[in-house]
Amino acid sequence: MLTVRVLKNSSLTEDSLPIYLTVGSAGADIRSNENGSIAPREIKLVKTGLCVEIPAGYEMQLRPRSGLALKNGITLLNSPATIDSDYRGEIGVILINHSDKVFDYKIGDRIAQLVLAKYEQARFEFADDISITVRSDKGFGSTDI
Repeated sequence: MLTVRVLKNSSLTEDSLPIYLTVGSAGADIRSNENGSIAPREIKLVKTGLCVEIPAGYEMQLRPRSGLALKNGITLLNSPATIDSDYRGEIGVILINHSDKVFDYKIGDRIAQLVLAKYEQARFEFADDISITVRSDKGFGSTDI
């Protein structure tokens, strides 16, 4: 199992650590480290208190929690959000309220989930041509979906 180191600070407890709620969960829930509210159509950066050391070759993706989206209209504005392995600052979650009601949250509320993903960096170079495929340059809606 991969280890992600979390910097201890005075506002965090063991309950503040991200947690997988089931054996098959791909995403670990992360919690708010502050009380607040988000007005209808408002965008807010919610602090988690978490500063992490992600292993090299991995990124941390923040994703919405489906229950918050379905029941309260709350989702992440930039989803998935990427946290790079060389970032050491506090993780903040950019939430947006798509509902017509104020959404209140408090310290300890699960506000998003994170997924660790392995990645590779690519080398980009110019080419005189690129391969042709059946789809080629057909873009948005070209597969009738």
